[in-house]
Amino acid sequence: MNQWNFQELHETASQTGGPYVHIGLLPQQAGVDVFEHNFNNMLVNDQTAGQRIRLEGQVTDGLGLPVRDVMLEIWQADAQGVYPSQADFQDKQADPAFRGWGRAGADFKTGLWSFDTIKPGSVPGRKGSIQAPHINLIIFARGINLGLNTRVYFEDEAEANAKDLILNSIEWEPRRQTLMAKREQRGDDVVYRFDICIQGEHETVFFDI
Repeated sequence: MNQWNFQELHETASQTGGPYVHIGLLPQQAGVDVFEHNFNNMLVNDQTAGQRIRLEGQVTDGLGLPVRDVMLEIWQADAQGVYPSQADFQDKQADPAFRGWGRAGADFKTGLWSFDTIKPGSVPGRKGSIQAPHINLIIFARGINLGLNTRVYFEDEAEANAKDLILNSIEWEPRRQTLMAKREQRGDDVVYRFDICIQGEHETVFFDI
């Protein structure tokens, strides 16, 4: 019988998501063309049902400076509140023209990131509850050992937000506001602004997932 000497096993050194995260995961943004099909920030096409929106913002550090080498991913339900995944057991058909997942890098000069998507519908929650429309978002960047998970809610969904169990588990109202995307109308385009603060007085709420 083999005997393991666990004293010889040492903890693996931790690593952060960078500084070369774009070369491996968003090579086109780094000027490297290696993938036949590149991941991007476009979740919709001309056949996608629902209200077309743009989600955009900046990630800032504790000093309020934009983080310009950050990468973000989002995962969301379609306009009917159905995730395009076998893990969604609702008796509804997911929109075949909606991808539900996207990846974007911040602009190297401005730190601005964006996704072209649709406003999601409400999805079932725990104990028969209904979750307010939201988008799941995760952040990767150098200096971050584990991805930072958060949620994007919509300020113009006040009634649904008031009933959301996860959102209302955050006791302090100013902290809840860090998860609210602000609606803007730019001509015919609907834009939701969602700025993320990694640390400091106005730190965004992150979830331990």
